Amino acid sequence: MEMSERFTTYPNDLSGANNTSPRAPDMAHKMADAASSTVDRMASGAHEAVDKMADVAAQAAETLDVKGEQLKDLQVRWLENSRAYVRDNPVKALGIALVGGFLLSRLLSSR
Repeated sequence: MEMSERFTTYPNDLSGANNTSPRAPDMAHKMADAASSTVDRMASGAHEAVDKMADVAAQAAETLDVKGEQLKDLQVRWLENSRAYVRDNPVKALGIALVGGFLLSRLLSSR
């Protein structure tokens, strides 16, 4: 047997026409339709999940933005109050700063 004869395919051997029923093409179409609807449902579900996650992320970003603005406002108010206190009580503020610095240096040097 030659090499070309071993690799020759015969249409009757590959078609399977003798082994299939006449309803096979209909069944294949039904299976394809069922698979298509399943894929569509899964894609729709995935799309909805992504939309929900995007909404949650947007809400979280908005909340963080609001909280950040509130913290900036609080910082400005505390800074203004501290400046007013130091302006009104310079000796007391200097004493508080000296005691705080001494305590901080003791805490850090003991380690």
